[in-house]
Amino acid sequence: MTDLAAQVTAALERSVLPSVIARGGAVRVAAAKNGVVTLEVTGSPGAVFPLASRIEAVIRAAVPGITAVRLITPGMSPAGPPPADAGDLAEAARSIIDAEVNPAIAAHRGHVTVTGVTDDGWIRVRLDGGCQGCSLAEVTIRQGIEPLLRSRLPAMTGLIDVTDHEAGTEPFYSPEKR
Repeated sequence: MTDLAAQVTAALERSVLPSVIARGGAVRVAAAKNGVVTLEVTGSPGAVFPLASRIEAVIRAAVPGITAVRLITPGMSPAGPPPADAGDLAEAARSIIDAEVNPAIAAHRGHVTVTGVTDDGWIRVRLDGGCQGCSLAEVTIRQGIEPLLRSRLPAMTGLIDVTDHEAGTEPFYSPEKR
């Protein structure tokens, strides 16, 4: 293991790894070079991807030499898929979400916004209204939105929820309703 990979592993173990494991997932350093760290995620998708922004922030703060963090699933090359045009992918995702997802979740006072796309094809979404803080938000993303987008957008690598769910003031299904 390179020194850079060891530093990233130590940062993960100190901060986010216990949360990931508790949620049924695992994350390991697959590659680290030239300032880019590639993390392989396994187990429950809901264990890691909702924490993607936090994982990236923790790594960048703990290891100043890191300029980018990539998440891959088993079988993907650490080099990643061919780069997608992020602008086209974001627009395509927005069109699908606006036409098919948002009308369906409007009944729950919810709304989904595409906030951006990474260079390696990860689509970032934010849930608002009744979806922000909803105890079923992860189900909506992993069993509804993500499969729909994957079926239509072959350049998509995955979906990252960047919502601050704790800030939700009127979730449709509050955590107490579980």
